[in-house]
Amino acid sequence: MKALAPIYLLIVWASSISAHYIFPVLRVNGVSTADWEYIRQTDNSDSNFYPLEDVTSNNLRCYDSQRSVGGAVKTHDVAAGSTIGFGTGEDGVQIIFHQSVTNVYMAKVPDNTSIEEWEGGGEIWFKVYEIPAVTNGGTLILFPSSGLRSVDFKLPPALPSGRYLVRVENIALHYAMKFGGVQFYISCAQINILEGPDSGARGNPGPLVSIPGVYDGTASHSNRGDGTQEPGLLININHPIPEIYIQPGPVSTYYDRPSRSKC
Repeated sequence: MKALAPIYLLIVWASSISAHYIFPVLRVNGVSTADWEYIRQTDNSDSNFYPLEDVTSNNLRCYDSQRSVGGAVKTHDVAAGSTIGFGTGEDGVQIIFHQSVTNVYMAKVPDNTSIEEWEGGGEIWFKVYEIPAVTNGGTLILFPSSGLRSVDFKLPPALPSGRYLVRVENIALHYAMKFGGVQFYISCAQINILEGPDSGARGNPGPLVSIPGVYDGTASHSNRGDGTQEPGLLININHPIPEIYIQPGPVSTYYDRPSRSKC
């Protein structure tokens, strides 16, 4: 029996590694680019892909504090209204493993500022996509993010032209019953939105939030005063099963978001 113990520990360790994932691939209209070609390389890319758990850390933006500023990351030209996405690593072998929800935020790079050097500080991020959990009133909760190999979505056609950081956050909730237990799997892409017929037609995107700052990890936090921003980050998804699930982050009317109706 003692001889089996090291094997058991190895299996547990390997399982914990395989449960983690990253998003190194930018996808544009269904075509995948090379790993880290247009995505800022994350601090966990060369380890066990361990997620971020500190919602107050500046790493909550792009998880790239160790990157070389002005490095080899390129910026992809994209037309507003195109479909873009974030692919998982290892040639699509990885999947989003955990019970989780997903948000995608964007931030416009200021004029006369290098996108490679810009860190995305301030109240400048707006949500453009989300994949929430789906409930049926207390007996079932489903997570459409789980099992995906990529997070793909349509850019708002009215996005003003210019350079943007696009940030995906997949939020794993299997330990969310305790403060600080939620896990963030994060990547940021660099894109340039080309001028189009509808550019800026709906005005500037919003509401704007800061990252970090949009979350504090508690069930009662709301930086917009509507009481609905963050209940989804401190929650037990198993017992009791939630009657409803409220997606973390602001509610944006700038894009067509999935229905939050019950299943």
